[in-house]
Amino acid sequence: MRRLFPLAVVTTAAALVLAACSTLSSAAPEGSASARGELTAVTVGVIPIVDVAPIYLGVETGIFEKHGLDVTLELAEGGAAIVPAVADGTYQFGFSNVTSLLTASSKGLPLKVVAPGDFSTGQPGRDFSGVVTSAGSGIEGAAGLVGKTVAVNSLKNIGDTTVRAVVDAAGGDPQAVEFVEMGFPDMPAAVVSGQVDAAWVVEPHLTRAVDQGARIISSNFVETDPNLLVAAYFTSDKMIAEDPQTVEAFTAAIQEALTYATDHPDETRAILDTYTEIDPVVRSVMVMPRFAPDLDTPYLQVVADLGLKYGMFEQPVDVTRLLP
Repeated sequence: MRRLFPLAVVTTAAALVLAACSTLSSAAPEGSASARGELTAVTVGVIPIVDVAPIYLGVETGIFEKHGLDVTLELAEGGAAIVPAVADGTYQFGFSNVTSLLTASSKGLPLKVVAPGDFSTGQPGRDFSGVVTSAGSGIEGAAGLVGKTVAVNSLKNIGDTTVRAVVDAAGGDPQAVEFVEMGFPDMPAAVVSGQVDAAWVVEPHLTRAVDQGARIISSNFVETDPNLLVAAYFTSDKMIAEDPQTVEAFTAAIQEALTYATDHPDETRAILDTYTEIDPVVRSVMVMPRFAPDLDTPYLQVVADLGLKYGMFEQPVDVTRLLP
C-alpha cells in the first residue's frame, strides 16, 4: 500500500519543522523521570495526517517526558513502510491503520497493538471520513454506488471494505462497485469533473471536496460501525520481551495523550500546523477523528470480519495475536 490517509502534503521545510517539533516539550514536573535525567530514547514511525495529532501534542506538552521517554517522530509515507520497520527494530513503535496491521499479523509478523490511534466519530454526516459524489450524479445513497466507479486511496484496505459494507447494508451488490486507486488530494477534482462517479475521502480533503461542490452520500466509517477503530499504535513482540518497562511507559503516555487531545480540541487542531500544510480555514471547520485510550478485542474484530467477508483475507484472522 503506497498511501495511507495522506491528508496533507509535507514539504521539506515542513519536515524540518516537524523534526524540531518532535523534540519540543514543556518543563517536566519536579521528581519526574525526566527531571532526574532518566529519559529512554524511542523512535516512533508516524504518517503526516490528522490522525496522529495526539502523539505530537503529547510530545509538545511533555507527557512523554513525564513518563520517562525521549520521543523522536519519524515520518513515513504509509503503514506499509512503518510495519516492517517496527518488526525489525528500526522503530520501537509505529502507527498504522488496523487493516494493515491485521494483514501483517495474518502473514506471521510478530506485532502487538498497544493503544488505539483514532475512531470514527459515531455521527453520520459528521465524520472525518465520507463517500462523496458530484451534485448532478443522481447518486442518492450507498445503494446507488452499484455499477459506479469509486476512488479509494488504496485497494483492498479499509476504504473499499467499508464502502462495500455500506452498499451491502443498503441492499446493493457490494461486488458490483468498481474501485480505482487515486490519491486523496486528487479526489475532489476527479469527482466534480466526473472522472469518477464517487470517492471515499478523509479530512481535510473531505471538507475540500464539499467546498468544491461535492455531496456526502455516506459516512462509511460510522455506518459500518459507530465505534470503528481506524488505526492504532503498535510495537513488536521482541520489544515487549526485551524492554517491557519502556512499552508500559509508552502505552501509558500515548493513552494520556489521547485523553488530553480529547479534552483540548483547540490545541489538537493547532498542533496540525507543526507537521501538516492544511489551509487554516479548512483546518478550523473540518471534522477531527475521535480519540480515546480504550482498546478492546471487538474493535479489531469488526475490521477483521469485514476483510474476510469482502475478500481481503482468505482465512479468518486471529485478532488476539495482535493484543499483548
